[in-house]
Amino acid sequence: MNFSRTAIENEIRYRTSRSSGPGGQNVNKTETRVEAIWNIMETNALNTEQKDRLLEKVKTKINSNNEIIIAASEARSQLRNKQIAKDRLIDLLESSLIQNKPRKRTSPSKNAVKKRIESKVQKGELKKMRAWKFKRDH
Repeated sequence: MNFSRTAIENEIRYRTSRSSGPGGQNVNKTETRVEAIWNIMETNALNTEQKDRLLEKVKTKINSNNEIIIAASEARSQLRNKQIAKDRLIDLLESSLIQNKPRKRTSPSKNAVKKRIESKVQKGELKKMRAWKFKRDH
Protein backbone atom coordinates (compact mmCIF):
# COMPACT_ATOMS: atom_id res chain seq x y z
CA MET A 1 0.00 0.00 0.00
CA ASN A 2 2.96 2.29 -0.46
CA PHE A 3 1.62 5.47 -1.98
CA SER A 4 1.81 9.10 -1.08
CA ARG A 5 -1.50 10.35 0.27
CA THR A 6 -0.56 13.99 -0.31
CA ALA A 7 0.47 13.29 -3.91
CA ILE A 8 -2.92 11.76 -4.61
CA GLU A 9 -4.71 14.62 -2.82
CA ASN A 10 -2.88 17.08 -5.09
CA GLU A 11 -4.00 15.17 -8.21
CA ILE A 12 -7.71 15.16 -7.31
CA ARG A 13 -9.93 17.51 -9.32
CA TYR A 14 -13.21 18.73 -7.87
CA ARG A 15 -16.50 19.52 -9.58
CA THR A 16 -19.47 21.11 -7.82
CA SER A 17 -23.17 21.06 -8.58
CA ARG A 18 -26.46 21.71 -6.87
CA SER A 19 -27.43 19.06 -4.37
CA SER A 20 -30.73 17.25 -4.81
CA GLY A 21 -33.44 16.49 -2.28
CA PRO A 22 -35.07 18.54 0.45
CA GLY A 23 -33.45 21.62 1.91
CA GLY A 24 -35.42 24.65 0.79
CA GLN A 25 -33.79 27.69 -0.74
CA ASN A 26 -30.26 26.73 0.35
CA VAL A 27 -30.34 23.69 -1.96
CA ASN A 28 -31.81 25.70 -4.81
CA LYS A 29 -29.17 28.41 -4.84
CA THR A 30 -25.87 26.90 -3.61
CA GLU A 31 -23.65 24.28 -5.19
CA THR A 32 -22.90 22.08 -2.21
CA ARG A 33 -22.61 18.70 -3.96
CA VAL A 34 -18.95 17.85 -4.65
CA GLU A 35 -17.45 15.24 -6.96
CA ALA A 36 -13.84 14.17 -6.44
CA ILE A 37 -12.32 13.08 -9.76
CA TRP A 38 -9.02 11.20 -9.93
CA ASN A 39 -7.42 9.64 -13.01
CA ILE A 40 -5.69 6.30 -12.39
CA MET A 41 -3.51 6.23 -15.50
CA GLU A 42 -2.19 9.80 -15.18
CA THR A 43 -1.09 9.52 -11.54
CA ASN A 44 2.54 9.54 -10.50
CA ALA A 45 1.76 8.35 -6.97
CA LEU A 46 1.32 4.69 -7.98
CA ASN A 47 3.54 2.25 -9.81
CA THR A 48 2.34 0.09 -12.72
CA GLU A 49 1.58 -2.94 -10.55
CA GLN A 50 -0.55 -0.84 -8.18
CA LYS A 51 -2.41 0.74 -11.10
CA ASP A 52 -3.19 -2.71 -12.55
CA ARG A 53 -4.44 -3.99 -9.18
CA LEU A 54 -6.57 -0.89 -8.75
CA LEU A 55 -8.05 -1.18 -12.24
CA GLU A 56 -9.01 -4.79 -11.48
CA LYS A 57 -10.44 -4.20 -7.99
CA VAL A 58 -12.53 -1.07 -8.67
CA LYS A 59 -13.44 -1.61 -12.31
CA THR A 60 -17.14 -0.94 -11.58
CA LYS A 61 -16.33 2.56 -10.25
CA ILE A 62 -14.14 3.61 -13.20
CA ASN A 63 -15.50 5.52 -16.19
CA SER A 64 -14.26 5.27 -19.79
CA ASN A 65 -11.51 7.88 -19.13
CA ASN A 66 -10.00 5.71 -16.34
CA GLU A 67 -11.31 8.15 -13.73
CA ILE A 68 -12.77 7.36 -10.35
CA ILE A 69 -15.54 9.79 -9.43
CA ILE A 70 -16.74 9.93 -5.82
CA ALA A 71 -19.66 12.23 -4.98
CA ALA A 72 -20.70 13.66 -1.62
CA SER A 73 -23.77 15.72 -0.83
CA GLU A 74 -24.55 14.84 2.80
CA ALA A 75 -23.30 18.02 4.44
CA ARG A 76 -24.74 21.49 3.95
CA SER A 77 -21.38 23.07 3.18
CA GLN A 78 -19.31 22.59 0.06
CA LEU A 79 -16.09 22.47 2.07
CA ARG A 80 -17.32 19.59 4.25
CA ASN A 81 -18.58 17.65 1.21
CA LYS A 82 -15.19 18.17 -0.43
CA GLN A 83 -13.49 16.64 2.61
CA ILE A 84 -15.95 13.71 2.68
CA ALA A 85 -15.41 12.95 -1.03
CA LYS A 86 -11.62 13.14 -0.67
CA ASP A 87 -11.64 10.84 2.37
CA ARG A 88 -13.87 8.33 0.59
CA LEU A 89 -11.56 8.27 -2.42
CA ILE A 90 -8.44 7.76 -0.27
CA ASP A 91 -10.20 5.01 1.75
CA LEU A 92 -11.21 3.28 -1.48
CA LEU A 93 -7.63 3.37 -2.74
CA GLU A 94 -6.20 2.11 0.56
CA SER A 95 -8.65 -0.79 0.81
CA SER A 96 -8.17 -1.75 -2.85
CA LEU A 97 -4.38 -1.80 -2.71
CA ILE A 98 -4.17 -4.15 0.29
CA GLN A 99 -2.71 -7.43 -0.87
CA ASN A 100 -4.40 -10.43 0.73
CA LYS A 101 -2.29 -13.37 1.81
CA PRO A 102 -3.08 -16.58 -0.06
CA ARG A 103 -5.05 -19.06 2.03
CA LYS A 104 -3.28 -22.25 3.02
CA ARG A 105 -5.47 -25.33 2.97
CA THR A 106 -5.56 -27.17 6.26
CA SER A 107 -7.44 -30.20 7.49
CA PRO A 108 -9.67 -30.01 10.57
CA SER A 109 -8.17 -31.17 13.87
CA LYS A 110 -9.28 -34.44 15.48
CA ASN A 111 -11.02 -32.51 18.23
CA ALA A 112 -12.96 -30.41 15.69
CA VAL A 113 -14.08 -33.56 13.83
CA LYS A 114 -15.12 -35.18 17.13
CA LYS A 115 -17.16 -32.10 18.16
CA ARG A 116 -18.86 -31.99 14.76
CA ILE A 117 -19.86 -35.66 14.92
CA GLU A 118 -21.12 -35.29 18.51
CA SER A 119 -23.27 -32.30 17.57
CA LYS A 120 -24.70 -34.21 14.59
CA VAL A 121 -25.56 -37.18 16.80
CA GLN A 122 -27.17 -34.87 19.36
CA LYS A 123 -29.28 -33.17 16.65
CA GLY A 124 -30.35 -36.59 15.36
CA GLU A 125 -31.40 -37.72 18.83
CA LEU A 126 -33.39 -34.52 19.31
CA LYS A 127 -35.20 -35.06 16.00
CA LYS A 128 -35.98 -38.68 16.91
CA MET A 129 -37.56 -37.54 20.16
CA ARG A 130 -39.74 -35.04 18.27
CA ALA A 131 -41.06 -37.72 15.91
CA TRP A 132 -44.69 -38.64 16.27
CA LYS A 133 -45.12 -42.36 16.84
CA PHE A 134 -48.31 -44.17 15.85
CA LYS A 135 -49.15 -47.14 18.10
CA ARG A 136 -51.54 -49.85 17.00
CA ASP A 137 -53.65 -51.67 19.49
CA HIS A 138 -54.67 -55.07 18.12
